[in-house]
Amino acid sequence: MPTILSHPAVPLAIGLALGSRVIPGRLLAAGVLASIVPDADVAGLHIGIPYANELGHRGASHSLAFAIVLGLLAAAFARQLNASRLAAFFFITASAVSHGLLDMLTSGGLGVALAWPVSEARMFFPVRVIRVSPLTVQRFFSARGVTVLRSELIWVWLPAALAGLGLYVATRRQRKQAKQAKQGKPGKKTNKRA
Repeated sequence: MPTILSHPAVPLAIGLALGSRVIPGRLLAAGVLASIVPDADVAGLHIGIPYANELGHRGASHSLAFAIVLGLLAAAFARQLNASRLAAFFFITASAVSHGLLDMLTSGGLGVALAWPVSEARMFFPVRVIRVSPLTVQRFFSARGVTVLRSELIWVWLPAALAGLGLYVATRRQRKQAKQAKQGKPGKKTNKRA
């Protein structure tokens, strides 16, 4: 799995790119939390739930169904998140599902039960470029932890930053065109000669 330091890269990139009018600060904070909360299933390892169990690590809490439940919960509390129900639902669902998708890019573990409860099958993407993070603090604060963080900078943070920048530029351009259209100003015209 990527570390809890890197799972927030996706909601941060989306939220910052779209801006606070679309993703208010409270909703952004909830999205960061939603991107981390699937890993609460690690606690199950300490109380005897086997890793491969549907409630084990990378099981039900990493599924699309779990992400949708979190999205519905966010929609129910949209007013407290200073967002519309639709924005709360989609942003939180996307933030939570991004966790499992990132885990499917890692180099270790048993895979992700993304389709639970329809299927308990654990899946990976064909390309697995992110170094898997150790599950213990001692192993994380070692040379392996540095390797994992370097991998996450390259394969999580850099793509998230580039995608966020692209989304930011596209939404700014769209807002500018909408503003010009509202004010009755024509957009840029090109001179074409026949």
